[in-house]
Amino acid sequence: MNVKQRGSGWSIRLAFNLYKLFGYKFIYIIMYPVTFFYFIFAKNVKESLKIYYKTLNLEFNNWIYFEHLRMFAMCLCDRFISKYDPDSYNFIYEHGERVTKNLDDGTILLFSHFGGWASSSSKPSTKNKINIVMKEVILDSIKNIERNIDKTTSNIKIIDQSLGQLAVSIAIANAISNKEVVAIMADRPTSEKYKYKVEFFGKIANFNKNPFKISYKTKTPILCAFVISSGLQTYKVKTIKLDLNFDLKEDEAIEIAIKQYVKLLEDILLEYPNQWFNFYNFWEEK
Repeated sequence: MNVKQRGSGWSIRLAFNLYKLFGYKFIYIIMYPVTFFYFIFAKNVKESLKIYYKTLNLEFNNWIYFEHLRMFAMCLCDRFISKYDPDSYNFIYEHGERVTKNLDDGTILLFSHFGGWASSSSKPSTKNKINIVMKEVILDSIKNIERNIDKTTSNIKIIDQSLGQLAVSIAIANAISNKEVVAIMADRPTSEKYKYKVEFFGKIANFNKNPFKISYKTKTPILCAFVISSGLQTYKVKTIKLDLNFDLKEDEAIEIAIKQYVKLLEDILLEYPNQWFNFYNFWEEK
């Protein structure tokens, strides 16, 4: 599934340049008028969020809509600023030593389009190589900004899914054989092949089966990570280890693990509903 990344090159470049001139607190303030622009013109986003909040049985009004957009704007800015100035960010890990050990030993890191997942890769809690499997359809202007940021994290590697299934599979297999970290999104299937239907807030939705399939076939543990925005340049990272039962048949083991992940995602979204950034009708069957 190709879902275009929200945001625009001009707004990201503006925020990035203003950060270098005036600091982060100024960015926090300027995001209010930038958010208001999208509040007025991003009508399709509003419709999808109406469905989202209704499905979660939560209130939705213009203020909640505005705050959801503003949270996304801040997390998107953090994605770029954290690459330029990672030391200005604070990532608070629950059970940090245990998380570091899991990452050092090699694992599948299960992300969702939630909070500051992209920012967390700028200041990882491990020296082990982290391979991020992703296929984002974003504007060239935004890609250029990310490419031109001077400071990069040496142990981060992007496995671009647009290279084709064979190349991606080889890259993932090599990373796992080297006991590296492979980070994959679970809440958005990238192809029909890996769609897995499961009940999500009482309605059927599609999730990405691929990371669970890789885990089962390679006997690699899964670590779920939710990167929660909790203040200016501060994120709390909640991690939960999923243990697939390798004694079960593949389909059964994967079904149990996906349902465990979906329950974790439901719990985190009920607590932080405005930090999920899938801006389309997640329950619509295409």
